Amino acid sequence: KTVYGANVIVFEGILAFANKELLKLLDMKVFVDTDSDIRLVRRLQRDIMERGRDVAGVIKQYNKFVKPAFEQYIEPTVQVADIVVPRGGENFVALDLIVQHVHSQLEKVSQGAALASAHQGQPLPKTLSVLESTPQVRGMHTIIRNKDTTRDEFIFYSKRLMRLLIEHALSFLPLKSVTVETPQGTMYEGKRFHRQRITGVSILRAGETMEQALTAVCKDIRLGKILIQTNLDTGEPELHYLRLPKEISEDYVILMDSTVSTGAAAMMAVRVLLDHDVQEDRIFLLSLLMAEMGVHSVAYAFPRVHIITTAVDKRVNEEFHIIPGIGNFGDRYFGTD
Repeated sequence: KTVYGANVIVFEGILAFANKELLKLLDMKVFVDTDSDIRLVRRLQRDIMERGRDVAGVIKQYNKFVKPAFEQYIEPTVQVADIVVPRGGENFVALDLIVQHVHSQLEKVSQGAALASAHQGQPLPKTLSVLESTPQVRGMHTIIRNKDTTRDEFIFYSKRLMRLLIEHALSFLPLKSVTVETPQGTMYEGKRFHRQRITGVSILRAGETMEQALTAVCKDIRLGKILIQTNLDTGEPELHYLRLPKEISEDYVILMDSTVSTGAAAMMAVRVLLDHDVQEDRIFLLSLLMAEMGVHSVAYAFPRVHIITTAVDKRVNEEFHIIPGIGNFGDRYFGTD
C-alpha cells in the first residue's frame, strides 16, 4: 500500500536495516539498544505469563536460537545506524535529539514550498497554456463568476468552458501527418493522433464535472478517479480514494480539477500518477480557473507537466480561496452551498 500525504513515516522492525534498497530511502536510521539481560528478562516474563511456558524451556530456546540469531542478523546492523539509543524510551536526551532532527528536515521541505510560492509575481512558467481570452470566453467567465448567477446558468456556462478547455488541451497531444483521399477523389494532407491511449483522471468531487466534456470529444476514453481532501487540522492534502485504469503507464493522462488554488491537491494527484509509472511529460493538468500560486507550485515541483486553464487569477486569500475567483465550484455546481 502506498502512503500519500504523510509528513513523517516511521518504519520499525528488528530487521528494518536488512534491506539495502530501503536504507537508501531513510532520512534517519535509529538503532534502539537494550541490555542483553533486560532482553532475557522480558522474554521470560512474556513466555511464562502469556504463553504458559516454563523457565528452563525459555532459557533453552533463548540460548539455542534467539541469542545466536540476534548476534548474527540484528546486532551487526548497528553499523548503518545514524543514532544508537541505549535504554530505549527512557532516554529522553536521545528522544529530544531525534525530534529536533525531524523538525529540521520538515523545515527544509517547507522552505522548498516557500521557494515555489516566492515565484509569485514572476513570469508564468512556459509549461502553462491559457485559453485565449476572447469576448466569448470572457463573457462566460463573467457569468460563472457572478455570485447572483443561478445554478442552471452556472452549470450551462461551466460546461461550455469545459468543452473549450478540453478541445484546447487536445491540440497539445502529439499528432502525425497523414494523407487521406476525399470523396471527390483528391488527396488531403491532415493530422492524426498517435495510437497511444488517452486516459482521463478526475480529482473528486469537482473535477468529476469535467468528465462529460472529455467523453464527448474523446471516443472510448478510459476514466479514473482520485479523491483528495484537505485535513482541517494540518491543512495538508490526504488521499482517501484511488481508482485508476490498468496499464496506465504508457497513456497520455488528462488530469482534471475545476479549480487550482495552492496546487496541493493537484501535486498529490500528479505524484500518484508518477507512482503508477505515468511519464511526467504525458500528464496534462486541466482546470477552469487557477491561481498564480498553484501554477507556480505545480510547475516548480513537476516542470514537465503541461498546465492548461481558461484563466489565471492573481491571489489566494487566508482561506485558500482564489481571488477574485469563482467561489466554491463544487457547491455551486452541485447545489450544496
